[in-house]
Amino acid sequence: MKAITGNRLDDGAVVYLNDEDEWTTHFCASAKFADEDAENVFQAVQKRTDEIAEFFLIDVDEDGVLAGRKIIRETIRSVGPTVRPDLGREGAI
Repeated sequence: MKAITGNRLDDGAVVYLNDEDEWTTHFCASAKFADEDAENVFQAVQKRTDEIAEFFLIDVDEDGVLAGRKIIRETIRSVGPTVRPDLGREGAI
């Protein structure tokens, strides 16, 4: 399974596409797509939005949890810097 993520242009926040076809900052609210459907949704989203940068697909398991080799990177993206925990985003993930 896959989810779609990117960065909001106005503030740089990590966002995820949700089931209502809107952007959310909470991974737990992101839409999950079957691998065979994810690329089509991804292409459609890329063509219609100009408020999000750096789109890409991320792996999730059947339970909707981050999976694959990018777990650490996505965790850091969503909660902020690792060197100063006090600088992280509140309410992430």
